[in-house]
Amino acid sequence: MDSPAEFTVSRTEGDPVAALTGDWTAVEMGDAGVRLKNALLNTEQAKLDLSHIGRCDTAGAFAILRASEGRVAPDAITAPLGTGRLIDLVRHALKADPVPHTQARPFYDLLTRLGRGLFHVANEAYETMAFVGHLLISVARLVVSPSRMRWAPVFNVAERAGLDAIPIIIITTFFIGAVVGFLGANALAAFGAQVFAVDLIGVGVLREFGIVITAVLLAGRSASSFAAEIGSMKMNQEIDAMRTMGVDPFEALVLPRFIGLLMMIPILTFMSDLAGLSGGLVVSWTTLNISPTFFIQRLLDNVGVTQFWLGMAKGPVMALVIAGIGCRQGMEVGGDVESLGRRVTAAVVHAIFSIIMLDAVFALFYMKLNL
Repeated sequence: MDSPAEFTVSRTEGDPVAALTGDWTAVEMGDAGVRLKNALLNTEQAKLDLSHIGRCDTAGAFAILRASEGRVAPDAITAPLGTGRLIDLVRHALKADPVPHTQARPFYDLLTRLGRGLFHVANEAYETMAFVGHLLISVARLVVSPSRMRWAPVFNVAERAGLDAIPIIIITTFFIGAVVGFLGANALAAFGAQVFAVDLIGVGVLREFGIVITAVLLAGRSASSFAAEIGSMKMNQEIDAMRTMGVDPFEALVLPRFIGLLMMIPILTFMSDLAGLSGGLVVSWTTLNISPTFFIQRLLDNVGVTQFWLGMAKGPVMALVIAGIGCRQGMEVGGDVESLGRRVTAAVVHAIFSIIMLDAVFALFYMKLNL
């Protein structure tokens, strides 16, 4: 049962003795520490008897030492073993040197952060090259011996990363196509050229939005999933166990994800193109009074199949980048949950950044080829 901290000071033939009772804790101490200090204020040599003390925590030990500072010698304290150790621990902590105040050096700190950033970039580049090299070795082994391939994980990845993503991709690109149709209708109406909204929808969806939206959604779904799955296995030392059993983690974990995503992205891009064109068709039909027959015929005549293949050509590159970034970040996970969360976030961010950058590179390449 808790009891408040109290003390009594008795004077005998020798030095005064302060006998402490009750619980000297942060909850029960109250102002007992201040009263003890005032009681020992006019004494030069005193003793402390902690034999009958109840519970004592660091707050109580701190109050006892502050009250007896300069008046009670360390060897004049009688206490049980546990309380004595706590008193000694707090006494040594009070004697510790204060943390030195470091003077702010903005320019030096800036150079330090810049150097660490450059080192981090160089280390990431090195780790990426090592990952790519290991992956190429695994692909070469698969070409030499196709029987090494585990097709069950490939189809599992194709189902989870491909088929399960079809609904969200169709819904998203449908509304993207509708938005492009609205923009075309509003912008071209001022020139009386609403019919060219069909060309805008066709080129925008087939060449850019279909593949880009598909890749961004896959980056959010698949890259994060790959990083989390492989990262959790890395944390649980399952990958180390695979190496011990003679199984190459790249062949068992990384390569199936590459092949599965590479198989499914053309299908997903095709579905995305159909959904985007459908959204544009609905908007053109309801807003511009362009019939579906005229919409499709103008797509075939003015847009053509070239724009479709230009968009589809980006698919394999996007799939390799998404799978590579997700798997690599998963392989870099450390032994704690914080590392897992950081790597999963990095997988999504790096994948989306790479998709946008690659799309810009493709746009520049197509422009040089006059496509």
